[in-house]
Amino acid sequence: MSIEKAIDDDLKQNHNSRLTYEGCNVLLDINDGDRLVFSRLTAASTLKIGNKKCSLQPLIGCAFGSLFQVESGKEGTFLTRFVENAEGNGLEEKDVDGSKDNRALVDNNTAQSLTSEDIDEMQKQGAKGDEIIEALIANSATFEKKTLFSQEKYRVKKQKKYAPRVLLRRPFARSICEAYFKKHPEKIRFMRVDALSLLLCLGNVTANADVLVVDMLGGILTGAIAERLGGTGYVCNTYRGSSPYPVDITRMFNLSDEICKRIVHASLTDLNSFQTGALVSDGQEETLPVTHSSGLEEVGMSAEDGGMDITPERVPSPIIKPVKSIKPGQKAPLEAIKLWKENGFSSLIIAAPELDPWGIIKEVLPLLSFSAPFAVYHQYAQPLATCMHNLQIEKMAIGLQISEPWLREYQVLPSRTHPHMQMSAFGGYILSGTKISSSDSLTSSN
Repeated sequence: MSIEKAIDDDLKQNHNSRLTYEGCNVLLDINDGDRLVFSRLTAASTLKIGNKKCSLQPLIGCAFGSLFQVESGKEGTFLTRFVENAEGNGLEEKDVDGSKDNRALVDNNTAQSLTSEDIDEMQKQGAKGDEIIEALIANSATFEKKTLFSQEKYRVKKQKKYAPRVLLRRPFARSICEAYFKKHPEKIRFMRVDALSLLLCLGNVTANADVLVVDMLGGILTGAIAERLGGTGYVCNTYRGSSPYPVDITRMFNLSDEICKRIVHASLTDLNSFQTGALVSDGQEETLPVTHSSGLEEVGMSAEDGGMDITPERVPSPIIKPVKSIKPGQKAPLEAIKLWKENGFSSLIIAAPELDPWGIIKEVLPLLSFSAPFAVYHQYAQPLATCMHNLQIEKMAIGLQISEPWLREYQVLPSRTHPHMQMSAFGGYILSGTKISSSDSLTSSN
């Protein structure tokens, strides 16, 4: 009993646990990336697959990386734990001599003797998805004539239709970025996962760092930095005007309260005017808009127009009591702002494609300490080239370079390992450099 209590306490305190818990956010990968869904696990949450709804309650308390399969029963559709065969498909062990080919096969819809009415009757009788797939194979006149690779593709195709599988993934920087880039890249301004990792590397995001951020990508950059800091240092979002930029994506990271305390915001006016003795917006409690959803936030491809929808589906949850937790994006404390004014930030990362890079960097670069690195992300190279030229003329930084990350994915399967036929053309550009001390800056500081 004491062990179970210790586990429960660990799940409540550590939101980065290997196990899911009630109220946490998860990324559901349906049929190996065909559909990606962000969901908040509650007792009343449901997932719609095709024209059927499945309860997500069986996912609570399971380890991230678990695989589930959709099954039908007398009580309706439900998710069951699925364990893949450790032997795999065995294609590498079979005799692939090339004696079979698909030249003689004609797709005239006469090879399958099992009708849709027969399949519906099997489902009504409680037949599992695997049983339906085996029945389709047994009633196919051309299955044995196909090559081993074609037979495996046939199995996978029928499995996705009659026995869909759901992979329970942890929502962290890589998985969230990949999900948005795959289905809704304009939400994160076409930032690819390798561009995000390069941005964190060039920005020197390490433990106990105080990172100044201009994030106009919905909060994915802020969440990635906070995740890497792990509750040390600060992530300070700065902005022009009176209201901070939204960081709604940050809530998907399942960040602990200790990490959320380290995500703060302060306007450029506050950071630049602290030397006068008082903040312009002193006393105003300003919090970031946070969207709450007890249902699903779906990232899925529409079958009609190939578009992408992120639409929250609200499901009433009268059983779950709301638990108050610290929200990321509170106002920066005065002591921290005073310390940053005296010592400067340790690094700067800008991801604001809607702003002119040179216009924003000349405002925030003086807030950095000397020899601090900075990195600027943009969709296009020309604005960064102009910014780089101006930085060289003004002698504000050294080691300036514009990087274009390049990524190509590979399919890794037995006897079928090769690069993907299609790949992303580009993932944006990054301008990086190091701030230096000039004579003008020394005169102003003295």
